[in-house]
Amino acid sequence: MTDAALTPSATSLRQTVEARLKKRHAQEVRFRLYGRLAIVVALSFLAILLGRIVTQGYSTFVDYQITVPVHLDPSKIDRADPTGSNYDMLVANSVLAKLGETDDEFGNTSGKVMEIMSNDLGFQLLKMVREDPNLIGKTVTVTGPVKSDAALYFKGQIKRATPEDERKLDDQQLDWMDKLKASGAVSSGFNIGFLTRSDSTEPEQAGVLGAIVGSLMMLLVTATLAIPIGVLAATYLEEFAPKNRWTDLIEVNINNLAAVPSIVYGLLGLAVFINWLSVPRSSPLVGGLVLALMSLPTVIIATRSALKAVPPSIREAALGVGASRTQTVFHHVLPLAMPGVMTGSILSLAHALGETAPLLMIGMVSFVPGVPEGFTGAATVLPVQVFIWENASERGFHERTAAAILVLLVFMIVMNLAAILVRRRFERRW
Repeated sequence: MTDAALTPSATSLRQTVEARLKKRHAQEVRFRLYGRLAIVVALSFLAILLGRIVTQGYSTFVDYQITVPVHLDPSKIDRADPTGSNYDMLVANSVLAKLGETDDEFGNTSGKVMEIMSNDLGFQLLKMVREDPNLIGKTVTVTGPVKSDAALYFKGQIKRATPEDERKLDDQQLDWMDKLKASGAVSSGFNIGFLTRSDSTEPEQAGVLGAIVGSLMMLLVTATLAIPIGVLAATYLEEFAPKNRWTDLIEVNINNLAAVPSIVYGLLGLAVFINWLSVPRSSPLVGGLVLALMSLPTVIIATRSALKAVPPSIREAALGVGASRTQTVFHHVLPLAMPGVMTGSILSLAHALGETAPLLMIGMVSFVPGVPEGFTGAATVLPVQVFIWENASERGFHERTAAAILVLLVFMIVMNLAAILVRRRFERRW
């Protein structure tokens, strides 16, 4: 049939249909455009966020160390009580000697040197003398970090062009650092200490080892409690529980609990675990208990979804050959649902790893300088460590904040990769 053969009403109908088709196609094109635009905006914000974190934190992994020979002057070290000596002053005098400078009568010059040398050098000398008092009177060589402000100058984050009254280091101190670096006394390298040390009040001595160990211990408690309880609860609700108003009420509340703000779980943990059960505050145990409560709804929901995805024919076949209900669920259904169960559990733990608010409520914001000694000892975790450093006044902690975020992101990426690998390894297609 041609257009000439169509009646006027048929031609009008065809034009109407073509106009509608054209409008629908335009809507589809606009929808795709909006979708791509949304993805571009999301990726842009993600790139900006990651770029800012990386540019701010990568310099933490570069460390500047000074190596200096120090004479353990017997007139300044009491053999009977070596802990009472000023080892930082000995280091400062040795640095002054290396620079060809002399201290004044008030000790102002050596005091300025101590402002650019970490007191870690003094601690090393004290440790040497304690271990071998015969070193008193001899010259030993120590290597340790420079102060964080001095390191920031070497990294270009404190500039000489800045007016002297607007920076913490004066021109003379900058001249000394340039001279020490030119002489080879100061060298740079990978800051392994950031990964092998725990928190400190001195930025150049602060590391994330204690927070990493604390996070792992807390996650172990969370996984030990949340995964078995969550999987068993979900299995009962999905496979065994009668369908009535009570189970419907439980399901609705579980779904609602997954949307409760995390700080509410912190208040619950403070009231129940610390105030009532007297679980030690700021410990991996109480942190794991709180995060287990927070993770349970997510584990239950993910497990139920995985169980629902198993085809009914699996159950019918098992029951058909004489298996009991329990055998059908635990020998056939649950193993086939395990990839989805493990994926949901790992993602739930990764989400718990990044939580800060509930941990602040149970006292994990306190300063913990060492590695946790047990599940009931004082500990800190990576998100809280980030929070503490970000609120510190010293500028050297700010770059460590970004570096700690990078370490936390690596943890979460590893856990997400594990979830993907588990899903692909055990995935079954029906």
